Order: sequence, then structure tokens, then C-alpha cells
Amino acid sequence: MEIFARAVGRRKEAVAQVQMVRGTGQFIINNKPAEEYLQNNSFSMLLIKSPLELFNEESTKTDGLSPLNGSSLALNFDQFDTIVKVKGGGLLGQAEAIKLAVSKAVSIIDYSKTEVAQTVIPNLTSSSDNFALEVRKQLKNKGYLTQDSRVKERRKYGLKKARKASQYHKR
Repeated sequence: MEIFARAVGRRKEAVAQVQMVRGTGQFIINNKPAEEYLQNNSFSMLLIKSPLELFNEESTKTDGLSPLNGSSLALNFDQFDTIVKVKGGGLLGQAEAIKLAVSKAVSIIDYSKTEVAQTVIPNLTSSSDNFALEVRKQLKNKGYLTQDSRVKERRKYGLKKARKASQYHKR
């Protein structure tokens, strides 16, 4: 199994580890298909596949232009299997952690070693760094590489929760 990229994404208490390997486009989360693991939640499915779909959508918009000359990239991630191990948190936090990890993995793939972009750029060896920078730039512009740092506030002593106090009574 040839691993093209590994990345980690975190959100709230959830931690997702992603591996991009050569395959047929499957998305596997904790040894289950993504639809089964996320309980057929369409929002979560769209969320985790959005970094990959960004380039598939833009491939239909291009008119055969080279992605380095044009403003959009044409990539097909059907040649990769995405294997995810995720733990902690709830399903939505896990889905957001997976989205961040997939985005990081897509941005660090060495495209000169893959067939994904071979058809897009014939002389990829000379421009693979520019191509990787362009992929990262597209992901950054959409906000997929930004980690959401909001977490639950800790409980303080003397209070019932983080900020909830018992009711004040005058007498």
C-alpha cells in the first residue's frame, strides 16, 4: 500500500488521522464506508468530501486550460482511497476534523509521483512545486486549511458549569 499523504485534523474533542493511498476513490472511516459511519447524514458527507469536490467541480469549469495559466485546477481524486481513523467527540465534530485532515492531506500530496495530475500537466516535474502551491492556495482561499480552535470552556470551582452559578438570593 503506497501512502501519498498523511495528515491530522482536530475539532473540539475529535481527532482524525487521514491517509491518502492508491485506490479506486473509496472513503473509509474506522473500517466502515463513510455513509455508514456518518449514518447517512448528507450534511456530514458533503462536509468531509468538500475539499476533494472543490477540484472536481472546477475541472468541469475549465476549458482545457492549464491550471497554472488559468485560475482553477482540474484534479480527479478517484485514483485515491481515503482511509480515516477518528476518535473522540460527536459525529459533527468528527466530520469537521476529517474535513481539516483531508484538506491538509490534499495540500501535501507530492503530485509529481501520482497520475492524478499527469494528464493535466504533461511536464509536471518542472512545475510540480507551482502546482502544489496552487492546490494549497485554492484550499486556503476556501478556508479549508483553517483550524477552528473553539472548544468547550472548563468548569470553574464554585460554579455549576463554566459560567452557570447558583441563583443569588438576598435574604
